[in-house]
Amino acid sequence: MRDPYSWTDQGVQRRVISHSGFRLDGLGDLLPRALGTSVFDVGCNRAHVCYHLMLYGAAVLHGCDNSEETIRHANELFADYRHVEHKFRVVDLTQGGAAIDKAFGTEQKYDFMMFLAVYHKLHRVMGLNDLLTLVGYLADRTNKYFVWRGSREEKLEIEPIVLSRGFRLVHYSEICEIMLREYTEPVAQPSAIWARTDPRGVR
Repeated sequence: MRDPYSWTDQGVQRRVISHSGFRLDGLGDLLPRALGTSVFDVGCNRAHVCYHLMLYGAAVLHGCDNSEETIRHANELFADYRHVEHKFRVVDLTQGGAAIDKAFGTEQKYDFMMFLAVYHKLHRVMGLNDLLTLVGYLADRTNKYFVWRGSREEKLEIEPIVLSRGFRLVHYSEICEIMLREYTEPVAQPSAIWARTDPRGVR
């Protein structure tokens, strides 16, 4: 019998903790700034974060994931929203920024770079230096806001990379907490937004 924590009674695998909106918990200040923006969602899953941003006016919605099933769902979800540009592709992020370049091209920069609750998954399959190189690559493709969710320990690793690319921290929140089966009490799930302050850093 499948674990109902990870599967629905219809045999559909759950791929996020709680619900899709959870990934934006503590990041509500982004929403009124979404009008007309371009978004790239790293590890986009079924693209529900992009869907929420579209409702607030985002105009370009791109995302990648390593799951063919979730990317199929994402493209089906957006098929009828003809007023936005959308592109969701299967990408193996262990191959670094070159894999994103191959799937999306090298020219476009994005107003919002969404890096939500994916760092720890990449850390399991990538060396730290390669992972931090990927973070730098993502920051270089960001015009306005680099948006992250993860753990306090992750923030200590990625923040120096983001700051070195011409950003400053403008938002930090620990209002969101998670409670998993293996925990005895809720654990903070912090989020942060860095804003680009040095336009010369856009490469």
